[in-house]
Amino acid sequence: MPNQDLIKQLLERMKLKYVTDKEGDLVAPWEKFRTYFMFRGEKQQRILSVRTFYDRPHTIEEKGRLLETIDEWNRRTLWPKVYTHTNDDGTVRLIGEAQMLIGLGVAPDHFVNTAVSWIRAAIEFDKWLVETLGLEKDAESGDGDGGDEGGNGTNGTNGGTDGTGGEGGTSGGATS
Repeated sequence: MPNQDLIKQLLERMKLKYVTDKEGDLVAPWEKFRTYFMFRGEKQQRILSVRTFYDRPHTIEEKGRLLETIDEWNRRTLWPKVYTHTNDDGTVRLIGEAQMLIGLGVAPDHFVNTAVSWIRAAIEFDKWLVETLGLEKDAESGDGDGGDEGGNGTNGTNGGTDGTGGEGGTSGGATS
């Protein structure tokens, strides 16, 4: 059965840095986003949920354009499925998510290939968003120091696994 050790091995093979947050989930931080690998549920209902929290803040006035843009992404790609979260202060953030039911078993090759594909797609979404919305060039996360798969910065990881981008969630440093 896939577990956290297998995810660690994958991240290490991809030369990506990761930390374990205070809730015990693995987090791979990049400069402008961080990806959480969370195992949830029991027995036959066990799932792996991979969530990417994109840290670039957007205003409430930009939300309509963001929704149109992520709708385009969601229509043309399998994953991650991206949605918005609006904080109480009006700041809009994007979250990408993919899940796999693993409780009944999963072929090791399928698990590995899917997890790697999800990681690459999370990186690709950030690059695509920067290009599509004409965001600042230095926001491109693929130019960091994290290895072949696109940058993996070493800044802090602030934000929650609850979809809020920081309220009631997890935080931690970015060293491995």
